[in-house]
Amino acid sequence: MPTRAFPSAALVAAFLFALPALTSPARAAPRLTPAEAKMVATIDAERGRNRELLEELVKVNSGTMNLAGVERVGAMLRPEFEQLGFTVRWVPMAHAGRAGHLVATHKGNGRGKRMLLIGHLDTVFEPDSGFLGWKVEGDLAEGPGVGDMKGGDVVIVAALRAMQAAGTLRDADITVVLTGDEENPGAPLSVARADLVEAAKKSDVALDFEGLSRSGGKDIGSIARRSSTSWTIHASARSGHSSGVCRGDAGCGAIYELVRILDAFRRELPEPNLTYNVGLILGGSQADLNGDDTGGTAAGKANVIAATAIARGDIRTLSPEQETRVRAHMQAIVERHLDKTEAKLAFSDDGYPPMAPTDGNKALLARLNAVNVSLGLPEMPAGDPANRGAGDISFVAFIDGLVGMGMAGEGSHAPGEAADLRSLDVQAKRAALLMSRLAKEPRGK
Repeated sequence: MPTRAFPSAALVAAFLFALPALTSPARAAPRLTPAEAKMVATIDAERGRNRELLEELVKVNSGTMNLAGVERVGAMLRPEFEQLGFTVRWVPMAHAGRAGHLVATHKGNGRGKRMLLIGHLDTVFEPDSGFLGWKVEGDLAEGPGVGDMKGGDVVIVAALRAMQAAGTLRDADITVVLTGDEENPGAPLSVARADLVEAAKKSDVALDFEGLSRSGGKDIGSIARRSSTSWTIHASARSGHSSGVCRGDAGCGAIYELVRILDAFRRELPEPNLTYNVGLILGGSQADLNGDDTGGTAAGKANVIAATAIARGDIRTLSPEQETRVRAHMQAIVERHLDKTEAKLAFSDDGYPPMAPTDGNKALLARLNAVNVSLGLPEMPAGDPANRGAGDISFVAFIDGLVGMGMAGEGSHAPGEAADLRSLDVQAKRAALLMSRLAKEPRGK
């Protein structure tokens, strides 16, 4: 029989020292403070309550123009904040043609980061959309606005309830603004977003609870959103018989001028983080947009040079500097008129500004990833801003912000919109821990 080699005493000691780390759940568990463990436990214990609240909200139609429905959703959420010690007010928006906003304020000790939580009460689904009700299959809940963004509103409530249970809400300075017209803003925007902007001026950090981004099954951090600005081009020209088109005094007409401009946009504008779209064209002997710029009328003949042409579209940029540069480039292209033509470019004043990926936003994502470490969750990389549409947080991009603190889902803005119920718990835990930690960070100057 061969001689058996026994391990040295030092090796045995090293193995015995490491064994508890390999087998002990306590050592393998994430590093949570007692208060944080209490928050996690509260969210787990209230899973049924949170899902029931989500169901109740989704069953109420709150399409933006269903003003009564939007106000009802606000009334349903109001007591959720009041019982947590928030001062709550309803801000009517009849003067902007919308229902209103719910604003809830919690006064803490004034020493930590002041937080602004952003959500919205409305959905894109008006009562006549045909997409109504609530359905659950496994962990997937389907219903109008379940992900965009009643799920995010419930994440806010769940996180704040967990903070209260753990005692971390007491010292936190938090303002919640749930707008009633995010999907179709009232006019003018300076009025419709005045309360949100005012709240941001008194805050240090903004957390937007729209849907969580995922890519390849991985949760993604969102530190930027692009703008959304619509534009209109009106081209005009001398009309006449088509036999003389582009010759002599006749000129090429308004449609050729418009096509020249749009093709130059296509060739000359492309750059990183910019998209440019043409959504509507009208042209002929006469052309007119309808009242809400979503269509119009045009008339003409094949043998008549077009006198009028109109195009509507949008641009999306990542920073104010890019927005300014692109607008100037577009204007320069428009001004290169074909002979005997004119064209004018106008940008809307109701667009959404960009939210650039600032150092402050990156640092905020790093704080969220520290929370992920504590919860035993994978790191969330910063996502491509082109994968997110414009949103309310962009109006307050002068403070640090994070987007996508709400539920993960699919099919947003379309019948069959759904959300992953498991993400409600995860997102509420992330938010509760992040806000509790931010509340302890000195505000600084």
